[in-house]
Parts: sequence; C-alpha cells; structure tokens
Amino acid sequence: MVINRKRLVFGAAAVTLLTITVTSLGVHSQGQALFKGSPKELVDEVWQIIYRQYVDGTFNQVDWQAVRREYLDKNYSNKQEAYKSIRTMLNKLNDPYTRFMVPQEFKNMQVDTSGELTGVGIQIGIDNETKRLIVIAPIEDTPAFKAGIQAKDIIIKIDGTSTEGMDTNHAVSLIRGKVNTKVTLTILRNGKEEDFRIVRAKIEIHPVRYSRQSTPQGPIGYIRLNQFSANASKEMRGAIKNLEKNKVLGYVLDLRGNPGGLLYSSVEIARMWLSQGTIVFTKSRFGDREREVATGKSLTKKPLVILVDRGSASASEILSGALQDNKRAVLVGSKTFGKGLVQSVRPLNDG
Repeated sequence: MVINRKRLVFGAAAVTLLTITVTSLGVHSQGQALFKGSPKELVDEVWQIIYRQYVDGTFNQVDWQAVRREYLDKNYSNKQEAYKSIRTMLNKLNDPYTRFMVPQEFKNMQVDTSGELTGVGIQIGIDNETKRLIVIAPIEDTPAFKAGIQAKDIIIKIDGTSTEGMDTNHAVSLIRGKVNTKVTLTILRNGKEEDFRIVRAKIEIHPVRYSRQSTPQGPIGYIRLNQFSANASKEMRGAIKNLEKNKVLGYVLDLRGNPGGLLYSSVEIARMWLSQGTIVFTKSRFGDREREVATGKSLTKKPLVILVDRGSASASEILSGALQDNKRAVLVGSKTFGKGLVQSVRPLNDG
C-alpha cells in the first residue's frame, strides 16, 4: 500500500506527523537561537518541522516564508499565546490531520494507545468534508458501544455544549472524566437528534479476541481485532499460535469498526500473515522512499478472509490493503472509512 507523507500533527508535548515516517529529527535554525527561552522559539520550531517535512511543497498554496515572518513578528507574553498562534498557523494548511497538542492533549493521546483509559469508549474524528465531529467507531463492550453509539454518528453536543468548530482534543477532554460520572452526547443520525446519557468507566482494552469456529468445511479460526494498541501485536501473535495448535484450516480476521491506532502494530501484524512483499511505503516530497516489508517469518500460510466496513480506518486500511495487494487475503464487506494515513509523533522542546 502506498502512502504519501502529507499531514502533520503537533503538540507542545508532541508534534504528530500524519505520515508513515517515524524517524526523529532535531530541528534547530539560526533564527531559533535568537528566540531561545521565549515563546517564539516554539512557534519557529513548529514552522521548521512543517517547512522540512510537509509533503505538499506548496503548503496548500500558502507562502510559508511569509507565514514565518508574520508569526515571528508578533510578541508573545506566554506559551498560551504561542499555542494559539501555532494552531492558527497550521490552519492555513487546511489539513484536519495536521494538529498541535499541548502537554495534556499529548498525554491523552498516549492513554488512547496504551490499552487502558477512562471514558465512554469511542474513537472520534473530524469529517473532512463537513468539518463536523464524528464517531469513527465505538470500542466493543464499552459504555458507548452498549449505549448504541455507531460509526459515522455526528456528535453535535457534549453535555449541552455545541461541538461546532470544536477540535478532537477539546472534545476528548469533555467526554472523559471520573469513573461512574455521566456524560450526555447529542447524536445526529439520519437527520434525527438523540441524546445518549452514558456512564463513564475504566476501560481496559484487550484488542484481540479469537475462537475456533466449526463449519461444514472444517474448523476456522476467527480473530477479532478492535484496535491497533500497544499490546495488539502481542495478543495477535498469541491468537494465531493458539489457533494453529487447534489445527484450523483457515482464518477470518475481523477489522469491522476498527478505527486504527499505532503504525508499528499494523506492520508487525502484517508480518505475521505475509511471507514476502511490501507492507507499506512512503514517498516524501523530495522523492525519498521508505519501505516496510515482510521478514519471511509469517506464522501461517493458510487462507485468510478480512472483514471490513465503514468503521475500518487508518491502520486497519493499511493492514487490509497490504494483505490484499500482496494477494494474501480476500476482503469482504463495505467501503472503509477512507483515512489511509498514519501519524507519527514529533516531541517539541518545551515538553
């Protein structure tokens, strides 16, 4: 599967690049030395990362050098003012997947991928066309899932607060809270509004579930992968090995409603199924290519069917696309979400 490095995500604690590349890059310029210790240093650091790594060399037809002059000519009395300017600067790219995160927001993101969190159990995003806050997918067996929240639901209010113009980090901060407290999500679905009052809970995410299923043709291994969290590849490896011991004849890998997650997790899982071939490669605006390939150490060569739907996004699309492109699996289901992008994190100097 081919991914162009196009989008970037930033935070005072981290800069996240919606790309496949995960290499660390120290960004320092002559200008930054002049601003050392001031909020301008952070503004320039973010500008430099975009300048050096953003795939669209036109920067959305924006004069990026002029942007630097504009935002470094301003006076910032504190970091909060710098944060606001950085977000305004990034908005010029008109890219919902290039964003800036302050330290608490970065902490929230780390919680999302750790396998344990407190909240209602949904993955959210911004619709590219409508710019509205939407549900990518509810996580199975969580309060949101049990309440009936569905992929593609539009969240128009959180506890009565309109989500118009709200970014995902702000929304996450409103949805999360202490265990056993309640949050009301006002959902727009098929033109009708409905309030969902949901009790927050501590959510331990086990991304993989599996079972041996009997069919007229013989035993089949069914594996459900909910998301690509830090422990997903370990649990997937255990599932395949156990099902191999149970002598299944083939596999069904269920990625329906899987909103994605960590890139390295999707690459590791792809290698469990692929003996050879390219999993994913990226192309920078300078023409440089980076490839992730199979290592020849697949755990099984038995037939594989992958189930997908409109809630299958990001890393799910990369995994399923790679296995389909290499003729390793057959995809069954409906059109996927359409977020074939992967984010990597760029820490900033202010922590």
